[in-house]
Amino acid sequence: MFGVQPSVLRRSGHAASNAHSGRAGGGRPLKRGRWIGLAMRTFGAETVPPASVVRERVCMGQFNPGRLIAGLVAMAAAATLTLANPALAQSRDITGAGATFPAPIYMKWAEQYAESGGGTLNYQAVGSGAGVTQIVNRTVDFGASDSAVATARLSSQNLLQFPAVVGGVVMVVNIPGVNGDNVRLTGPIVADIYLGRVRLWNDPKIAALNPGIRLPLAAIAPAYRADSSGTTNIFTDYLAKVSPEFKERIGAGNSVAWRAGIGAPGNAGVAGVVKNIRGGIGYVEYAYASENNMRTAMLQNASGRFVRPSMTAIATSAASVDWAKAENLAVNMNNTVGPDNWPIVGATYILVPKNPPNAERSRAVLRFFDWAFRSGQPAAEELHYVMLPPEVHARVRESWAQVRFDGRPVWTPARP
Repeated sequence: MFGVQPSVLRRSGHAASNAHSGRAGGGRPLKRGRWIGLAMRTFGAETVPPASVVRERVCMGQFNPGRLIAGLVAMAAAATLTLANPALAQSRDITGAGATFPAPIYMKWAEQYAESGGGTLNYQAVGSGAGVTQIVNRTVDFGASDSAVATARLSSQNLLQFPAVVGGVVMVVNIPGVNGDNVRLTGPIVADIYLGRVRLWNDPKIAALNPGIRLPLAAIAPAYRADSSGTTNIFTDYLAKVSPEFKERIGAGNSVAWRAGIGAPGNAGVAGVVKNIRGGIGYVEYAYASENNMRTAMLQNASGRFVRPSMTAIATSAASVDWAKAENLAVNMNNTVGPDNWPIVGATYILVPKNPPNAERSRAVLRFFDWAFRSGQPAAEELHYVMLPPEVHARVRESWAQVRFDGRPVWTPARP
């Protein structure tokens, strides 16, 4: 089994720590005595552990010399095979870059794919804008963007776009003396906060929505993404839908000219501003907020009801759109009508060249997402993402026929 490389990024958007530190990819600490790190698996056998770990296992009475020797033999055999056919390893080692929104689920899928016998994924969560730039420059095998790329640009850059998973964007808050989970907000009020027109938490507009809560006389400190971000695109698209003034003065996009607030890179940056500043408010993906136990305000949806962010509310919104008429498999899920719908929802997209420079690496990318569509739902639910409907998966696989090398499709569907 191939493992996830140590340069893979985690929820925070920072580079993962080295496997010797005792953490797998910057996530939860590994159990004591476990030296098979995510970055320390290769060619179907465990690598030789560092000397410090060998000493630890000897002291614990757990070291197995036979197992070590078997690993060395397997590594030698694998190295010989790789020297004989270097393309074998390279074809299973794929790289991607882009959106932070889906980074947690891509990383989880990568771990499980490796454990199932698949190849290595090195995914860099550098933001949607940078991800699109990297796939345009063909410096990665796939790009990832939370905002759909325009048809004209897809055509000019010879790219295929398809959705991978669905998630929600939520408002995280830090209101002194108040449980932010119980605070009600509307889209127009959030727009006014980012326009700099609503500046205090006890503003009459907010107080009118929350008669049972004693809101403090505290300044509102809005936070926004400073990098080019698909999450920003989803968020500003929603605000532009519900606030004509926001649409006119700020508009929607991966990067906009904000009128108020503090900029910070990535979900982690925005979350950090909110956590560290009294009165903070910001937008992050639902998965990130849930994993980090952040307070999330309720929002009024298009049906006039105040709803809490949840998997069910996000899934209900995703089910409200018409995928059959989606050009380039791109749909807008913001502010859909339904009593239980969460109002800020979006799909995240994968971009691959229709004319890949390397057929095997392109095929490996499609195999990875085919596996994710078939086997990735438990992990998606665990991390608070919503899988696409089976009929959308079928349309995505059909679209892969457009990816060709020497005139022939690189993707061959599995036989039923």
